[in-house]
Amino acid sequence: MMSRIPSLSEIFSWILTLITSLRIPAPSEIFSWYASLTTTAMMARTAVRDFLPAPAQQYLHALAQSLFGRRLPPGLTLIFDATTGYARNEIFDAAEAYLATKINHDTDCLHVTKTAADKNLFFSFENNERIVDKFRGLELTWRFFRSPGSSSLAGRSDPTSNPAGPIASPEKRCFQLSFPKEHKELVLGSYIPFVLDELKAMRHEERVLKIHTLDNKNYHHIGPWNSVNLDHPATFDTLAMEPSLKEAIVQDLDRFRSRKDFYKRVGRAWKRGYLLYGPPGTGKSSLIGAMANYLKFDVYDLQLASVQDDCDLRRVLLATGNRSILVIEDIDCGADLPDRNEKKKKKKPVQATTVYPYDPYARQPKITLSGLLNFIDGLWSSCGDERIIVFTTNHKEKLDPALLRPGRMDMHVHMSYCTHEGFKVLASNYLGADGGAHRLCEEIGGLIGDVRVTPAQVAEELMKSNDADVALGEVVGLLKRKRVEAAMAKPEIDKEEEEDGSAVVEMDKQQINGDVKGHKADPVGWNKLVKSMSTRNVTLRRRRR
Repeated sequence: MMSRIPSLSEIFSWILTLITSLRIPAPSEIFSWYASLTTTAMMARTAVRDFLPAPAQQYLHALAQSLFGRRLPPGLTLIFDATTGYARNEIFDAAEAYLATKINHDTDCLHVTKTAADKNLFFSFENNERIVDKFRGLELTWRFFRSPGSSSLAGRSDPTSNPAGPIASPEKRCFQLSFPKEHKELVLGSYIPFVLDELKAMRHEERVLKIHTLDNKNYHHIGPWNSVNLDHPATFDTLAMEPSLKEAIVQDLDRFRSRKDFYKRVGRAWKRGYLLYGPPGTGKSSLIGAMANYLKFDVYDLQLASVQDDCDLRRVLLATGNRSILVIEDIDCGADLPDRNEKKKKKKPVQATTVYPYDPYARQPKITLSGLLNFIDGLWSSCGDERIIVFTTNHKEKLDPALLRPGRMDMHVHMSYCTHEGFKVLASNYLGADGGAHRLCEEIGGLIGDVRVTPAQVAEELMKSNDADVALGEVVGLLKRKRVEAAMAKPEIDKEEEEDGSAVVEMDKQQINGDVKGHKADPVGWNKLVKSMSTRNVTLRRRRR
């Protein structure tokens, strides 16, 4: 016999009876339960912190994170971190650039930036942003995650002793790529190489040169380098240099750029060093800009005073990208490097000083010559390809010979004073095509070889007027003033040299009389006296000249 199906009214009647039978707790009871629960949780937290050992706390934290943390989607998930140790992850950079072109209506939040020099907008992703891409009929899901770094002052005796700020853990950024497991070979063998090739194509098509500088403030978060667009206008055609020297530099750069297999075959790192030396204002910085524009290489401007120690120097080197120019300007005065050729000075008596507690976080610069040499030509210098290192100095003689040898500074470029050929380039740059054929150019060519004037000084005169007659007249006036100043300074120099020579002669006479008396009966001493006299004569002749 079939059971009777209750009517709709009977069902509602049963539900009302059930609800009325339940007792709703009073608000005071609810607050009492909440207070008890909160007190119990605080006591449990205190007990865990005070009585459980650190490994047990870490285990509980990992267990809670696995149960309630971020769950990975089904299938296979690949994680691409922004950095791998000290170096950047190329796949992360490729994904960041490639996915910016895949923005669609499903995208929820983006960061948009554009500088005055940029042609297009630049997009970056917000945390937990989801991007869907398709490749050969396969749907792939990307997600971007960012976890901010944390700072800690634990163990610091004086938080203000370190100018870089508190100890900071680096910000973690990563992309997650999820797809069905059966398509692993397609993704690893075809899709990821495709993303890398897309990055290379985009960089080649819209190559924007960057100049990087050290960023100590955000060192632990975004890396040691911060960059802006490099819009230096210098080219080899506009440099005021001898044509033969420019041609030699261009040929050397072309030879370096085309010799990847050669450097690998001979067992050398694919890098090259250039030393630019000469007086200030001779165009050393302009030459670096011309090299960057010619090679399409980014520039990393390194101030050694901003680097803390040799370990920091290695981190900076590893953070530089391939196809780049690393520039260290004024290497002779950029850091207090020891000079191995300097004579040992007399030791000064040790004075009593106040002893302060050692602070391991205090900034104590310890860049050594050995660290700099290893930075240029050591094992760490091979961590990268197609790199150029440029040193500039106004005083080459002050540099340690170990810095100048081939393999470190392979090509030495002397940036000299302005010559006739260099002036013609400047005249054409500032006054147009007719500047080099002006009637005053012949007179300037005769004057410029007799004086020392830098291209920067000549350029300053050429900028005073757009009229070729006026501008070149200013250059003639400058050269004539320089010639008069040199002529007036020469007699004073000759007089000083003559006085120095007279003093040497008087000193020689007194020294010789004493030496003759002391060495009459000593043949060995007499030979030493003759040798010292010949040396003094050579010195005297040089000074008189």
